[in-house]
Amino acid sequence: MTDAAAKQLAVVRARIAAAERAAGRVHGDVCLVAVSKTFGADEIAPVIAAGQRVFGENRVQEAQHKWPNLKATTPGIELHLIGPLQTNKAAAAVTLFDVIETLDRPKLARVLAGEMARQKRYPRLYVQINTGAEPQKAGILPEYSTEFIAWCRNDIGLEIEGLMCIPPVEDEPRKHFALLAELAHANGLKTLSMGMSADFETAIALGATHVRVGSAIFGTRPRMD
Repeated sequence: MTDAAAKQLAVVRARIAAAERAAGRVHGDVCLVAVSKTFGADEIAPVIAAGQRVFGENRVQEAQHKWPNLKATTPGIELHLIGPLQTNKAAAAVTLFDVIETLDRPKLARVLAGEMARQKRYPRLYVQINTGAEPQKAGILPEYSTEFIAWCRNDIGLEIEGLMCIPPVEDEPRKHFALLAELAHANGLKTLSMGMSADFETAIALGATHVRVGSAIFGTRPRMD
């Protein structure tokens, strides 16, 4: 399985490069975030050995078990939190993650601002947008995004680097990616984290700077309780 993951990484990289060319974009314009959630350090190691340095995890507690040692032994690892963040996990998230992609509410913004000041560690922040207005999904609604971003910047001094979205599974993703790109442009943001294993080429065509790819690299995920 681990050898297969390294081989699939090469396939995904080639697909990203082809999508960049098709979109008229510069090679290397798109960052691959390898989503390693539910996989252990021994399964991640071959992908690191193959040169991948940017990874995504959904859960703070799971990441705490495997990434401190991996980061200590491999220079240049960049770890993204791509799952919902509870405020009681914010301190641990600031300690471990280099990018938090799921900022989506004022309470979390205030807690993160306090923790970053306290730890003097400043992970880069993306605002998650709930482009499908799904009640069960995290993310701020599109119509409130500009006000929220301005409040983060002006009222509590958070630097917002980009936007992130997860389109509804039953929807055509293109309209959600286009909406995220529109919101980013309106707020002067150039970083767009959008697109996963099934649709990252479409996301690249619509301006993604980061694509989050898991199963196309690591295979079917273990079942989680």
